[in-house]
Amino acid sequence: MARGLTPQGRRYLPLAVRFHVQAPRRLRVVVCNCSICAMKRNDHFIVPAARFELLAGADALTTYTFNTGRARHTFCKVCGVQAFYTPRSNPDGVAVTAACITSDTVEGIDLEHFDGRNWEAAYAASDLPQRSAPA
Repeated sequence: MARGLTPQGRRYLPLAVRFHVQAPRRLRVVVCNCSICAMKRNDHFIVPAARFELLAGADALTTYTFNTGRARHTFCKVCGVQAFYTPRSNPDGVAVTAACITSDTVEGIDLEHFDGRNWEAAYAASDLPQRSAPA
């Protein structure tokens, strides 16, 4: 496990899908106001794909794409929860929905607002590309 990272929770109801993610104890959670994130209240943190492991439930997942098709919105076919997805900003990473973390190792959450309604300008001014880079 990478230095400074802690195994975080990995399940949500109805437990059809379980995952493991390595992330800092203090999470940097993106609050995006783009059309889909705002409607779903999808506050998430981004990790490199190598720090995410799907443990169970691949057969219970389905994917939705729209607009550019770069983001792959993965959700459970059983309950509809989107616990994680591949974000447009970081196609080499995984965005994990903070509310789906069940671990008691999270010490805090820092919310960072992202202007997804003006995605290109907000992305250019952000550090999002570095969030999926291996440490």
